[in-house]
Amino acid sequence: MPKRKLNEKEESNAQEGEQKEERRIQCIFKSENGETDGSPFELPVDISKDKLQLVCDAVIKNEEKVPYAFFVNGEEIRDTLLKTVGEEVITKTETAVEIVYQPQAVFRVRAVTRCTSSLEGHADAVLYVAFSPNGRHLASGSGDSTVRLWDIYTETPQFRCKGHQHWVLCLAWSPDGRKLASGCKGGKVCLWNPQTGKEICRALTGHTDYVSTLAWKPLHLDPECRYLASSSKDRTVRIWDVMTFKTHMVISGHSAHISHVKWGGSNLLYTASHDRTIKVWRASDGVFCRNLDGHGHWVNTLALSTDYVMRTGAFDPADAKIVHEEVTDSRE
Repeated sequence: MPKRKLNEKEESNAQEGEQKEERRIQCIFKSENGETDGSPFELPVDISKDKLQLVCDAVIKNEEKVPYAFFVNGEEIRDTLLKTVGEEVITKTETAVEIVYQPQAVFRVRAVTRCTSSLEGHADAVLYVAFSPNGRHLASGSGDSTVRLWDIYTETPQFRCKGHQHWVLCLAWSPDGRKLASGCKGGKVCLWNPQTGKEICRALTGHTDYVSTLAWKPLHLDPECRYLASSSKDRTVRIWDVMTFKTHMVISGHSAHISHVKWGGSNLLYTASHDRTIKVWRASDGVFCRNLDGHGHWVNTLALSTDYVMRTGAFDPADAKIVHEEVTDSRE
């Protein structure tokens, strides 16, 4: 007899469990514009957000598989329908529950190999590019022996500068942004006016091999941007006076090609060479200060902790504006 009662109790619990699992509620999908899709239909009260997405795709024929967010009475369904609306709403509601669906933004990450835009015009390989200190212009040097100036905001060419007879290997903007220097494979350094695209003076000659890099004297040491340093495969660094268009100083001491030159804020010149050393020079008189060795192969490039300050010069990023304003010198 007790065994029979136990079986009846288990059967009763099983039936209650089945009823609980089969609990459903009438629902209808409604767009954020207030338009309903189809007639009401039944859904399990414990349906999840992911399964609700599948049902919605079938009802509204979402062929593009746009992801949706679902809301009931202004509350978003994040887990299940029952946990969102509550037991009271499900048991007492006599009409279909309106489930409002809203399309979500689809963020697609584009591959880094994709190009957003391109600047075309050079007839040969582009070998060097440099942004102006104010960030508005871009200069490019090419194997077609020309320098081109571009407006970054409009992505249009401004000037085509012709003066070199060989590949343009390096470029350097003056800290005040009013001069652009370019060096070529023929050992020649040219100075350009970015406002007109014309040469400021005759070419600066003296190197017997190609010019590898250029560096202007920092603005706080040279407000007129008068001095420019150039390194070359001829194992020398030349400091040019761009006012007199002559060599101000020649520095030598490396036993191989000088690959890079930097002009530091304390008026020191740093040179890297294929002789595996970095040498430090006093720019005021060309005196050798120290030798930094330890590399097992060529030293190809240098970076100073003050590079950002030297590059932006007098242009304070905090004052940057989308609409460009010409800066004029009060002394003019």
